[in-house]
Amino acid sequence: MKLFNLVEIHIEPREEVTLELTILITVAAIGFALAIAGVIFAAYRVNPLTAYWFLFWGSFGSTHNILETFTRMIPLLLCAIGLIIAYRALIWNIGSEGQLLLGAIAAAGIALFVPGIPPALVLPTMIVAGFISGAAWAFIPGILKAKYNVNEIITTLMMNYIAARLIMYLVYGPWQGQYVWGFPYTDIFPDYAWMPTLGTRLHYPDLILAILIAIGSYYLLERTTLGYEIKVIGSNKEAGRYAGMSYFKVVLFVMIFSGGLAGIAGAAEVAGITHRLMRPEAISPGYGYTAIIVAWLARLNPLIGILAALFMAIILVGGQQIQISMGLPFGVVNMFNGIFLFSLIAFELFRKYHVKVRLVM
Repeated sequence: MKLFNLVEIHIEPREEVTLELTILITVAAIGFALAIAGVIFAAYRVNPLTAYWFLFWGSFGSTHNILETFTRMIPLLLCAIGLIIAYRALIWNIGSEGQLLLGAIAAAGIALFVPGIPPALVLPTMIVAGFISGAAWAFIPGILKAKYNVNEIITTLMMNYIAARLIMYLVYGPWQGQYVWGFPYTDIFPDYAWMPTLGTRLHYPDLILAILIAIGSYYLLERTTLGYEIKVIGSNKEAGRYAGMSYFKVVLFVMIFSGGLAGIAGAAEVAGITHRLMRPEAISPGYGYTAIIVAWLARLNPLIGILAALFMAIILVGGQQIQISMGLPFGVVNMFNGIFLFSLIAFELFRKYHVKVRLVM
C-alpha cells in the first residue's frame, strides 16, 4: 500500500504471537494512551507528571484509598471475565451494564420481598438470583444470535437502556420505600442481607469470589472441551461446525455465562455497597462499559484480567482525586476510558501483523 506516493506500507500476518510480544504491545498501548492524556492535561495547564502522581496517590495514598480501589475492582473483574469468555467466541456482548442492573433488581427482590429464607442463606440466594437474572437477560440476545443471527451488538446495547428504565420504574413506583421521603430508593435491606465488608465499602467475599471465577474461567478455556470449542468457534466458525461443534450451544453458553457474571456484580453492589435498590447510576457508574476495556486490556486472558481490572480501578479512583485536587472537569477525567480503548484497538494491528514502512524515493 502506498501513501501519497511517498511511503510504502507492507502489512503481513505474524506466524506466531508470543506472550512477550503481547506484553510489549500492551505496555506500548498504555504508554501511548498516557501520552495522549498528558497532552490533554497540558492543554488545561496541568503538569502531566503531577496529574499522574495524583492518580497514583488517589488510589494507594491511604488505607481508605486502597480499599476503595479494590472495591471498584470487583464489578469490573466480574463483568470483564464474562466478556472475555464471550469475546473469545467472537460474540460481542455489549450488554454487561444492563445484565448487572438486572442482577441488582433480583438481589433486591430477594432481600426485600421473599420471606421465609433463613438469614444465613439470604446472601447466597441473592448472589444466585443475580446470576440467574443476568443470565436470563443475556439469554434473549443470545437466542436471537444463535437461532436467527440477529446482531448481538445492537440487541445487547438496546437492552441496557431497557434495564435502566426498569429500575427507574421500580424505585419511583411499586418498590419505592415507605420511609425514604419520596426519594427514588427502596427501603434499606435487613442487616443479614448486607455483605460483610473490610473498612467501610470493600465487600471482600465478592472480591475473593471474583478472583476464583477468573482462575476457574482460565481453566475452562485452557483445560476443557467446552473451552476448546469456544476458541475454535471464535477463530473459525465454519471450521468448528465442520468438526461437529455446536455453534448454537457455544453462543448460548457464553452469553448466559457472561450475563450471569454481570448479574453477580449487580447483586454484589446492592448487597455490599448501596444496601438498597437505587437509580441505575448509583448502582453502576458504567462498570459494564468499562469492563469492555478491561477485557481488551487483558488480551482476553482471564488471569491477566485480574491485573487489568485492578489497573482500571486505579484509573477510576485516581481520576476522582485528579478531578478534586486539580479542578479539572469530569469530562476530562472520564476521557481516560475512551483513550485507553482506542489505543488498545489501534495497537492490536501491531500485535497480529508485521507492519513495515519504506520511503519511496
